[in-house]
Amino acid sequence: MAQVALRNIVKMFDKTPAVQGIDLDIADREFIVLVGPSGCGKSTTLRMIAGLEEATSGEIYIGDQLVNDVPPKDRDIAMVFQNYALYPHMTVYENMSFGLRLKKFPKQEIKQRVEAAAQILDITNLLDRRPKALSGGQRQRVAMGRAIVRNPKVFLFDEPLSNLDAKLRVQMRTEIKKVHQKVTTTTVYVTHDQVEAMTLADRVVVMNAGRIEQIGPPNELYHNPKTRFVAGFIGSPAMNFLPARIVNGGSNLAIRLSEKLSLPVPESRTARYKPYIDKEIVFGLRPEDIIEKRGAVPPGSAAFDVQLDVVEPMGMETMVYFIVDGIEVCGRVNPTAAKEAGENMDLVADMTHMHLIDPATDQVI
Repeated sequence: MAQVALRNIVKMFDKTPAVQGIDLDIADREFIVLVGPSGCGKSTTLRMIAGLEEATSGEIYIGDQLVNDVPPKDRDIAMVFQNYALYPHMTVYENMSFGLRLKKFPKQEIKQRVEAAAQILDITNLLDRRPKALSGGQRQRVAMGRAIVRNPKVFLFDEPLSNLDAKLRVQMRTEIKKVHQKVTTTTVYVTHDQVEAMTLADRVVVMNAGRIEQIGPPNELYHNPKTRFVAGFIGSPAMNFLPARIVNGGSNLAIRLSEKLSLPVPESRTARYKPYIDKEIVFGLRPEDIIEKRGAVPPGSAAFDVQLDVVEPMGMETMVYFIVDGIEVCGRVNPTAAKEAGENMDLVADMTHMHLIDPATDQVI
């Protein structure tokens, strides 16, 4: 087992920056997920840790060893790829044991390691099959098994679930989490899917345009984003953003969203927002914080009425969309309370969960 440290890592492709001076400390046995949109530098960062890409500048440590000039085969890492990379002419057993056989491990030790990994992944009955006789999920398990048998210092996962259908991805997420609980190896996992990041990670690293926007446990990123990018990227459906102005509404402040709609600021936030009175800001609120009115309005919440534009039944919940000053806003309501498109509905916004963003810096206030 080992910790991983990146120190001011820069990667340039010709004159194009892919990674721009990132610093990251990954603790021993930690499960870290790098998440962000395509082209943000997450896979490039992973490949630099693996040694498949050379850093333009900066230092990479695995344990106490500086590995910038160490070839991939000597870094004691195991990588699971998006496309599985299994040998089609080999059985599952032969695929899983291939790396150990190359390193001349004793046959009995190879057998023990493969059988132990197969038991963890529930593929013992597949050891004699070839990849063409396996489903996508089974192939991914074999690819994970090939990494597990090596007992490396670090596991690296490069979007391993991208090729699977939606149902199988959910199932494999659970499997990967179970495996990490049993084989507590330091893990760096790359994905563009924020749901994967939230469900798997001890800590999430949100990347954007080659930089780290924020690092933290999933719940911290969800409830306390530091930037508009993180607030909008983490969470599904995404956070609603509306241009607004803070106005002095007598004893309390209010968020003016349009000529017809202003929402009161909770008293606990008044001191924080006073310096921004009469300034243009961006108001952010997640769809789950806009619900149907249920009797008396709780403290810190604000009731308002809107005409619904679109209604999407989802089974256990219904998404309702309405327009505020030309911008579409999404709320999540109980299916039994939802009205039809074109009808008016009384909604309640939980203002204790709102975020205000400075449009000049995109930082959360």
